[in-house]
Amino acid sequence: MLDPKNFVIDTFFILGKIKEKLEDKMKDFLMDVMNAIEMKNVDYGDVRIVYQKTQSVNLRNGEPQGIADIWELGYGVRVLKNGRWGFASRSDLNKEEITKVVDEAVKLAEESSTVGGEPVILAPEDTYTGEYKSNIKIDPFTIPIKDKINLLLEADRNLSKVKGVLVRNVGIEIRRIEKYFASTEGTNVHQVIFLTGGEVKAMAPGANEIQVRTYPYAGGVIMQKGWEYIQEIDLSGNAERVGEEAVMLLSAEQCPSGIYDIILAPDQLYLQIHESIGHALELDRVFGSEVSYAGASFATTEKLGKFRYGSEIVNIVADSTFEGGPGTFGWDDEGVKAHREYLIKDGILVGYLSSRETAQKLGRRSSGAMRASSYNRIPLVRMVNVNLLPGEWKLEDLIADTDRGILMETNRSWSIDDFRVNFQFGTEIGYLIENGKITRTLKNCTYTGITPEFWNSCDAICGEEEYRMIGVPNCGKGEPGQIMYVGHASSHARFRNVRVGIH
Repeated sequence: MLDPKNFVIDTFFILGKIKEKLEDKMKDFLMDVMNAIEMKNVDYGDVRIVYQKTQSVNLRNGEPQGIADIWELGYGVRVLKNGRWGFASRSDLNKEEITKVVDEAVKLAEESSTVGGEPVILAPEDTYTGEYKSNIKIDPFTIPIKDKINLLLEADRNLSKVKGVLVRNVGIEIRRIEKYFASTEGTNVHQVIFLTGGEVKAMAPGANEIQVRTYPYAGGVIMQKGWEYIQEIDLSGNAERVGEEAVMLLSAEQCPSGIYDIILAPDQLYLQIHESIGHALELDRVFGSEVSYAGASFATTEKLGKFRYGSEIVNIVADSTFEGGPGTFGWDDEGVKAHREYLIKDGILVGYLSSRETAQKLGRRSSGAMRASSYNRIPLVRMVNVNLLPGEWKLEDLIADTDRGILMETNRSWSIDDFRVNFQFGTEIGYLIENGKITRTLKNCTYTGITPEFWNSCDAICGEEEYRMIGVPNCGKGEPGQIMYVGHASSHARFRNVRVGIH
């Protein structure tokens, strides 16, 4: 068994020294880069300094699978000249390199401008100065590694009490992301964002299958909170229950096949929103710039303002101000202030996730969705917190109102086509509803659908008391690839006449 004393790794004293020296010089360095950009004949330019560190602790069957402290520091320069972007970056803050980095970005823009095509024009944006910091109670980096390991060992011990669980995974991940941003338009902002997550997963093998249960949600959920989030979710207190449910699923009844009403819990509905709405409404994807890698979208711009994406009760907002959401910030990575706006209102497509460049093509202002995963990546249109607004139902009333249905919880698998139309999802667990009552537990639940038909079948959404934010730490996009953290809040929702099971 792991002895925590052997894994007390205090690497952050080095980072602390670096940080202490940088804090006094960071803004000066930012202005030095801006001065170098402004000496060039560019239409627009910005610089982003990013200092981020990630710590993860993972155990598998009580043994360490990884205790990692990763940090990075660098800056990226983005310029617009002759209607084309240029970008360059460096992994240190060496003032002697500033002119060279800026020259590289300008040269790339100039060379790109020799290629034909529509020039880049930016939608207008206000200028801002200020600071944003995550509203946390306990800095997760102040908690010693040994305490994190002990917490995970306790969760693993509780999980190991359950006979029949073969694989036990427990883990914690924390991040701190600090950004300085300035542009030739006058914006100058500073942000510090904390992200914290933890997970318990149990895998139980049967004769011809493996059943899985995950807590608190599948997919390595992460929230914009401090160490208090780990205390709140209580991994050790829930571990034994998670294991018992995994074993119980081995003898549960198979999900039936046919047409059923389904109620999706927030820990499944978040991914439905993510894949069939969030990605579909990224405006760069709509314009075709992601076709070769991440796909396109059926939600093309001629549909804006008139296409019925869902039923009248479906309201989807992009909200980068949602307290605790992983997609919350003060400003995006091109200086657009965080705000909340509708993407789908009363079921009608009314907006997109956009950048200043893509929004300009529609005569709109940016939705503030440009983000980059690192200093050495150019910002892309990314989801923020894309949320389904709550309705008025109570969950018990919704179940009582369902004659023939299945309540599905916790995503296990998913698949969707390149245009975000045809999809299939699977969940870890389900509950059969007959005549308004839950009668049996189900395993291997799956459902399929076509995006607009599915969202138009939504006839009931639960209220605020069921409303939960689910954080996604691993949304992928771009070439080279970028991993981004986003969020989705929702309540339980019902969808009528959905095809479930194997066909």
